[in-house]
Amino acid sequence: MTVRNVQPQAIPGTTEGIFPAACPSRTVLDHVTSKWGVLVLLALSRESHRWGELRRGIEGISEKMLAQTLRTLERDGFVLREAQAVIPPRVDYSLTARGRELSAHLLPLMSWIDSNAAEILASEAPPTTQTA
Repeated sequence: MTVRNVQPQAIPGTTEGIFPAACPSRTVLDHVTSKWGVLVLLALSRESHRWGELRRGIEGISEKMLAQTLRTLERDGFVLREAQAVIPPRVDYSLTARGRELSAHLLPLMSWIDSNAAEILASEAPPTTQTA
């Protein structure tokens, strides 16, 4: 029997198995996987939206967090902000090609989370006690 020494495949974002603190991928990961970042990207994955549509479509997000998240995702090249010179002013948000590529990876993750969330959260609930 021959035993081969198989090297495990490197995990992206690591250096010799270590996740370096100064790695740029950490910053992007933080932007993309923030609580609101994922939801904004998923909301824009089907079609462009105006500010108010995003605000109504992502329950619980504050105006401040929506603005901050959109600015960050725009700066990272995931979201396109198009201001139209009309009265009243109109601003549309959509995904760039990079944003569409990213959302294609996020959609299966969200599908898995949606399918498993109830069971996962049920396992976190404290056991109920029965009194006689």
